[in-house]
Amino acid sequence: MANPRYKRILLKLSGEALMGEQQYGIDHAVLDAITSEVQEVCALGVEVAIVIGGGNIFRGISGAAKGMERASADYMGMLATVLNALALQNVLENKGVVTRVQSAIEMRQLAETYIRRRAVRHLEKGRIVIFAAGTGNPYFTTDTAAALRAMEIDAAVIMKATKVDGVYSADPLKDKTATRYDRLTYIDVLQKDLKVMDATAISLCMDNNLPIIVFNLTTPGNIKKIVLGEKVGTLVTGRDNA
Repeated sequence: MANPRYKRILLKLSGEALMGEQQYGIDHAVLDAITSEVQEVCALGVEVAIVIGGGNIFRGISGAAKGMERASADYMGMLATVLNALALQNVLENKGVVTRVQSAIEMRQLAETYIRRRAVRHLEKGRIVIFAAGTGNPYFTTDTAAALRAMEIDAAVIMKATKVDGVYSADPLKDKTATRYDRLTYIDVLQKDLKVMDATAISLCMDNNLPIIVFNLTTPGNIKKIVLGEKVGTLVTGRDNA
């Protein structure tokens, strides 16, 4: 029986991760693959929480850039994350995995309202908890929501899912000379302005010494490999942990 390195994890999924090769919306083949990996990790006894974005449906920043009031645009983005959370829940429960969606914006017909102690209790009972609606506040990204929720539930690590195999000095899809980092400190990320997570999220993780692992979600088995302690992607920690 495999012995997981992490007892409780927070998986940060962007809305774009659910699009696959589509221009918008949800690719159900991608959703099925992601949920199968999450199910496999749960079977190891790992407690899993998920923060989901909404960029595949609506992004508050892009809405504001087109002339919308930023707060209104951000609230629309939060509602988009609820749509993704419900889709994720549906597919997971069709696979026999018990889940709970907790929303930072109250909508009792669809999801539980976020309560930290209740979320922890769900995790202790082996349920996957999907956090929706970000922090419930405009001007904060789902990256910040992921850092905040991870600390509130005492997660051992944030696993940040991307489309590349770690953190690079530049966008590897645009710059062929970009180099990949195996390890970074929080200060490195901030000083080099590396697009790991936004500065607020990085600062929260730094203040609470919460490690971040940035990995490629499109490579099958990566979530399980990380949980079992294999070196995958880029690890971001404090200097004392480097």
